[in-house]
Amino acid sequence: MTRERPAYYELGYGEDFGLTALTALTALTALTERLSRPGSATSPAAALGFAEELADRSEGEEAVELGEDARRLLASELPERVLHTVWLASTGNAFDPTGHGMTCRAWLERISEVSTARLRQNKASWTQPPVRPVRDSQLCQAVVAELRVTAPALVDASPLPQLVDCLEQVVTDADADLGMRLLLRALKSYSVPVPYGQYHRLLALGWQFGFPPGAVHDGLAITWPPVSTASRQGINGDFGLSRLARQFTAGWHYRTPREAVAAAVKADGYERPPGSEAAVLLEDTRRVLDTGLSDEAITVSWLAATDRGYNIDRSGVSGRKWLEQVVEVCEEHLTEVAPAYVPAAPPPATGAGDEVLREIRDMSPLAASTAVSPDFHPLEGTTVMEALEQITTQVDPDLGFRLLLRTVEVLQLPLTEEQHTRYEALASRFHYGEDHLLFSVDHLVQRT
Repeated sequence: MTRERPAYYELGYGEDFGLTALTALTALTALTERLSRPGSATSPAAALGFAEELADRSEGEEAVELGEDARRLLASELPERVLHTVWLASTGNAFDPTGHGMTCRAWLERISEVSTARLRQNKASWTQPPVRPVRDSQLCQAVVAELRVTAPALVDASPLPQLVDCLEQVVTDADADLGMRLLLRALKSYSVPVPYGQYHRLLALGWQFGFPPGAVHDGLAITWPPVSTASRQGINGDFGLSRLARQFTAGWHYRTPREAVAAAVKADGYERPPGSEAAVLLEDTRRVLDTGLSDEAITVSWLAATDRGYNIDRSGVSGRKWLEQVVEVCEEHLTEVAPAYVPAAPPPATGAGDEVLREIRDMSPLAASTAVSPDFHPLEGTTVMEALEQITTQVDPDLGFRLLLRTVEVLQLPLTEEQHTRYEALASRFHYGEDHLLFSVDHLVQRT
């Protein structure tokens, strides 16, 4: 990212881009389609076709990053040995231009020409702008530091003896942005295990360059810590049963209810171990099922939290039976992605039950004059608040508070600044992420 242009994620990129997206395409396509037999290789025409395909994306807009990446390397004084080494590493040796009578510099020139030709389809007078390498000293030092941390594992995994030195030269002598992405491509090409702590640093460093998280995460062999329901690290918004209910408000009907749950449990984001959301949802759901909470209270709280997005009462499914289906989906997903996961024993009571009950009862008079889905089988606000009280006292104050927030949002109940301050204190006590209230009830505060 440079100051003259927006961050890559602001340009709409959700995954890798530019030259490293081309090397990913080359590696993936060649390895899966053309490198199944030892000694096979991708032809220059096929490799150039990948470049043309990439340049044509987004109506030609992706040709900008592709061409600039190539020209950043061409404008540098990096020797052919360095260019050749980092190219082979980033493609996993899927296409070697020197095996087809070209230097790597000549190959990069052809990529630049492909980019220029595609951009001139949009504007015939387009000319190549000056290259804009990222040479910020702090960013360079940060990338080099990560490269040196992973150097032993990269040396063991790669057949290229000078790879670490060559990558460092790209970072320091050509462009820190592209050097960072070429490092990531090398780690992915050789399936180098990346410890969780370093992965977090790479994500943060990528953010400084303006990379979308997918450019770092996708294809990286991350050594994840064990899934734990006790940890909420990396969760900014809602989670668990209240989050699942939110996802059933609209836009899910092209799936079956079970398929919608299966999609929801995969939403771990980029910072949490695979299976984290399923584990948190499983904990919430089991807590409800393991208590003597009435089926009516379960049904009412679900209907309120979904704003009748999935009417289990109109579909012949009891609240308890529905949650049992949710448990099955969670367990199936955890068996697949985190087979070593063992559900934790229920944690001790949070001790915040009285505070949550106070907030529910404080909202009850306002809720009494409203209804969930007033035009279709309305659910009286008073009934919902009674169900929330039962959840808070019989199941868990944490879940009761999250479902209260969801109900306040559904019913669009106004909040005073004093109430919001108390909500913030409870959210902090329950270790919610900073965005939990922001995306649920902040817009309902009546500010003076």
